[in-house]
Formats: sequence, structure tokens, C-alpha cells
Amino acid sequence: MSFSEVPNAAVLKINDAPSKKKPSYPINDRLRNYLKQNGREVQLPVTYADLARITYSVPLLDKNGQDTHWEKVVYDMNEWTYIREGLLKIYAILKTEGDTTFTKHLDVARIDYCAFGNSNPFRIRIVNKYNDNYDHFYIKAADASRIYGLELEHILSPNKITYFTQHNTLVEEHIPGIPGDIFIKQYLDQPITNKIRFAKEFVKFNERCFVRLLGDMRSYNFVVDITPDIEDFQYRIRAIDFDQQSYEGRKNLYLPQYFKENFALVDLAMKHLDGDSIEQYQSEERTMMAFRVADSRYRLMELLNIMTRDQISTNEKIERLRQELQDYSGNRRFPRCNTMGELVKLHLKDTLGKTLHLIQQAKKKNKY
Repeated sequence: MSFSEVPNAAVLKINDAPSKKKPSYPINDRLRNYLKQNGREVQLPVTYADLARITYSVPLLDKNGQDTHWEKVVYDMNEWTYIREGLLKIYAILKTEGDTTFTKHLDVARIDYCAFGNSNPFRIRIVNKYNDNYDHFYIKAADASRIYGLELEHILSPNKITYFTQHNTLVEEHIPGIPGDIFIKQYLDQPITNKIRFAKEFVKFNERCFVRLLGDMRSYNFVVDITPDIEDFQYRIRAIDFDQQSYEGRKNLYLPQYFKENFALVDLAMKHLDGDSIEQYQSEERTMMAFRVADSRYRLMELLNIMTRDQISTNEKIERLRQELQDYSGNRRFPRCNTMGELVKLHLKDTLGKTLHLIQQAKKKNKY
């Protein structure tokens, strides 16, 4: 798909909002077994339900006094000792495979809760008592859509994800980076920002999201990771919200370039990149995704086979998306898909199939 074929919603002056409240879908037995086999299901000392027993909360404001949509929560002292010890053990599970030797100099500095969005997360701040260095992780209500999104991110993107589940509790590592909306406001127009390199990364990120059907990548749902290079900087855009993994019925909602919040990034790409360069970067990203599919094909196929039999969206959205994907690709097999998992599987095959075939041919030649 040509990058210029999908105008930003700000230009079209149309509604680009995804569904306001996505329902939470339970983790079925097949997905649970998959999580166990791949080391994602572990015994957690504290659950989401434990953290939900809040005594009271106060709004958390930023340094400018603006509401952050987070609340600092406080617990009864009878609950706090149990919660604090459990959260330190969870941090050890995330960072040191459960070795609690290093937790003696750590403490829980703060717990924040966000009622905004689908996952209603708790954000845990862990602090080093000796040097005040801090880190975060998140505890959320487990949702099948988000699990599929995390797994597809881990397998298909250049980013590895650490997360664990237990029953209805999901623990996620913190993904570091500058929130996309803040990057646009404070960093995009700075002289030090390499606009061409960043435009290239946005095109690649746009392609990654569309190929694996990750929706709602508005600027506050991704972060920008900046890495100093030999003479300049390299950029990586990383998704941080996976609730809208293959849920929506409109194809354009799987394209970050479509959202009004990302208009500045679309404008940047159109100003600094020509059509041939954009097609090159899209092809590069599809090629890298195809290599990742080839390297993790058994794990990916197991996940997709589970996903194809799971109901993680409504029939109306499935019907609309399969029609729009058929209109876009010309592939007449899309109308045969009855679940979002089937649409993801076919869309991956449709967009990466040619490259995968070349990779397989090259492997056969090298084998003999």
C-alpha cells in the first residue's frame, strides 16, 4: 500500500476514534496452555484483585499541575505489608528470574492507578534506597486481546517483551521511551532531531502495525526510543498499548498514519521522503518481519491456530474488516474468515508470503 493512499483523518476532517470501550475477553484454556509452555504463566505473590482493594486515592498531577489521568493510591496498613512484599517479589521475577537476593535494598515508592482506557492498570514504582534510582512495572487485568498483542509484538517486531500472567492478572515490564505525544510537542522540531531518520522509522512503524493488525496507535499509545549513533541518532517507535490487537472493523484504524494525533509525523514523512524511499522502507520492514516469521514459525503458528478459534471481536467488526481487507488486497479468501485470528493469519500470509517464499528457497539452496 502506498503511504500516500491513506490521508490522515485531520485532512479528511472525519472521525478517527476507535471503539470507546472494548470489552475484556477471557483467556481460554488453549491460550493458557500456550502461556504455560512458553514460560509466561507463573505463580504471582500479588494479584490484580489484591491491588484493587484501595483505601483511597488522590489525583496525580504533572510538574505543570495538569491532570495525568493517574491517581496515587493508598492502602490500609494491614494490607500494605503483604502488597509491598509481593510487589518486590514480582519485580524480582521480572528482572532476576525470581532471585530476591537483590530486593533488600529496594522498596515500593508509589502505586498509581489509571481508570482511563481499557486495561485500568496499576503502575508500580520501585526505588533503590541507596541511590534513589527508580524503575516501573505494571499490573493489569488480563485480557486475551492484549495477550495476543504482546505475543505478536514479541515475535514479529524488533522488540522483545517481558510479561507474565496468572489467572486474571497480567504483569508487564515498563517500556522506556518518550511518549509519542510529548515527542511531537517537545522534540520533533528541535534542531538536534534528524527528521529524515525519524520519518523513515514512522513509515516502518506504520507498516509493522498494519501487517499484524495492531490498532489505535495514536501518539500517546507509543513511545520513541532515541539511540546515539556514530554521527547522529537512530530512532525506534515502540507500541505500549496492545488492547486493540485485531479488534476494530475499519482497516484504517490499523494504520498509525490515519490518526489525527499523528498528523505531524505524517506531514514530516511526506515532506522529507519521496515515494520510492517510502516503498523501500516498507519493503525493508516486511522483509525483516518475514525473517522473524521464519525464525519463530512454530511458535507463531501455534499462537495463530489458537487465535483463529478465539472470539476477540464482534461479528459486525469481523464482517467489515474482512470486506475492507479484500477490497484493499484483492484476495478473495478474506470473506471465508470467521474470526479476527483468521484475518490476522491470512493478512500475514498475504503481505509477507512472497518474501517468506524467497527465504525458504534460499534456505533450501544453502542446505544442499
